[in-house]
Amino acid sequence: MKISAQEEYGLRCLVQLAALPEGASLTLPQIAEREGISTANAGKLMWLLNKAGFVHSTRGTKGGYSLERPAEDIRLSEIIKVLDEDVLNKHCGSYTGVLDSCVHNGDCGIRPVIIGLHALVENALSQITLAQLVGSERSVDAMFHRVHSIHRTVEPQGV
Repeated sequence: MKISAQEEYGLRCLVQLAALPEGASLTLPQIAEREGISTANAGKLMWLLNKAGFVHSTRGTKGGYSLERPAEDIRLSEIIKVLDEDVLNKHCGSYTGVLDSCVHNGDCGIRPVIIGLHALVENALSQITLAQLVGSERSVDAMFHRVHSIHRTVEPQGV
């Protein structure tokens, strides 16, 4: 499964908000600066996340963005569904070669595998909360492998 830039940055923006003390918020320029993205891109992401009920926006001089729900109640699978731009349904249309539609449309041995892998990933993501992503890379990595009994194949960067 490939994580899109929109999914990556959307998750990172939410992790920034999840790490804030209770009652605190971040402005759009602050979010953009912390993640090294344009304010316009951050604005698009926060609009999507607000519309989906993950964040709350407050206008005014003391305004900004904060989580709408506790980070412990937000599952990664929920976030990805909002940010993934319906990748699964677009998959077959993405690999048509020089034709307008896939030659295997209607009888494809690859499609069930792709759907099955997508379901496995979605199930794994449904077991991880936004709160579990807050912390250092080392602490999140240790928690992830301990909770999910997954063997580490790549060492965290900067260790």
